Amino acid sequence: MHDNVDISRELQDTKQLFEDLLLTQAQSGGGGAGGSSTEQKLTDVATDILSKLPAAFDIDEAVEKYPVKYEESMNTVLVQEMERFNRLCGVIRSSLLNLQKAIKGLVTMSESLEKVAGSLLVGKVPELWSKNSYPSLKPLGSYVTDLVARLKFLQTWYDNDKPTCFWVSAFYFNQAFLTGVKQNYARKYTIPIDKLDLDFEVLPVDDIDTHPDDGAYVKGLFLEAARWDNKKMSLAESLPKVLYDAVPVIWLKPAIQTEISTEGKYVSPVYKTSARQGQLSTTGHSTNFVLAINLPTIKPQKHWVLRGTCLLCSLDD
Repeated sequence: MHDNVDISRELQDTKQLFEDLLLTQAQSGGGGAGGSSTEQKLTDVATDILSKLPAAFDIDEAVEKYPVKYEESMNTVLVQEMERFNRLCGVIRSSLLNLQKAIKGLVTMSESLEKVAGSLLVGKVPELWSKNSYPSLKPLGSYVTDLVARLKFLQTWYDNDKPTCFWVSAFYFNQAFLTGVKQNYARKYTIPIDKLDLDFEVLPVDDIDTHPDDGAYVKGLFLEAARWDNKKMSLAESLPKVLYDAVPVIWLKPAIQTEISTEGKYVSPVYKTSARQGQLSTTGHSTNFVLAINLPTIKPQKHWVLRGTCLLCSLDD
């Protein structure tokens, strides 16, 4: 067992301890002189978050600029992602505005607003937001920063056309993007999409400024319980005290299923968060598992299975 396992366990115990302490603090907080300071803190937090949220995407303009095209499925992916993030930001924006009104006494402080306020005070993402959000285990501050970065990614895509390398972790619904990659290939070469799957090649670069002939370049994944060795172009043991390792650019290459080989490779699951668990959604996809990526390895697959090695789209901090 790797030494990093003990570090991971102790970090989890510490995180749970602080969450319990914050919960206790929130429950013991009362009125009196502290009431006004609590209300001011909530107002400041709400104002700060609202100031960071950009305006909603104009879907009509997006559809006009990126219309549905038979040969380019990414247009549809972009517009649908904009719609999903608009809904999420709408929930966040309305809850914060209503909370500010409730603090001023302009509207009733409902039970849902009280829960939002309680979460904001202890730096947690409110349950109301989580129900309408992509999976995330980040605390409030990091969650907002991550959300703004995702919105910026989509805005840059809209302004400057399809990126040469996609930040795969930025998608609300990653599977739609993956389907779009295969769909473009299937339509280009008139191959039934159900006969295709994705093959993978890790490139020794952190970014790339050219489009591939087929497929897509992606970045933004992290290895847990392993690292990527750029010299050997293979999985390697984690360095001491380094729990996560950023993975270089990966080339998603659509190919006929029967032509894809997993020999000498570890079939690594990709999860949206480190929870490694999810629920089956109405689309038939897991809310956490994204796909499996074949990574070259010198050691046998069993070694990495016992290590619990996987790829993550998002870290917890």
